[in-house]
Amino acid sequence: MTNTTEPDVDVIVRSYVAVWSEPDPEARRRAVAGLWAPDGVEFVEGARFRGHEELDARITEAYEQFVGSGDYIVTAAGDTAVHDDIVTFTVQLVPAGGARDGEAAWAARVFLLLGGDGLIREDYHLTVKPLVSQ
Repeated sequence: MTNTTEPDVDVIVRSYVAVWSEPDPEARRRAVAGLWAPDGVEFVEGARFRGHEELDARITEAYEQFVGSGDYIVTAAGDTAVHDDIVTFTVQLVPAGGARDGEAAWAARVFLLLGGDGLIREDYHLTVKPLVSQ
């Protein structure tokens, strides 16, 4: 069981959301290394990304497709819950420029399993609002 305090969880969630919006490749790599354990893994819709290199490639691709394109911003829904070494919250893509009054275009429930060092060991994304093709 990890001794994770509420302020630590707030930092983890803010950092997690920020890494998906980081335009600088080197800063993004450092952020990945600061969030995930070296052998950390993300599971998302039938795919698995293990280790910093795969996670960085996955996050870079998502950044380029959704955020770097100028179409969306990444936000958290403000629904963080913590139980021992588990952190869960909703991450969402909101259209850039305030379209649709900030309503999420896509959302997923994120479940993080933290190690004793506070780094993410396992990261699960469960889509709760699919992105509709435009």
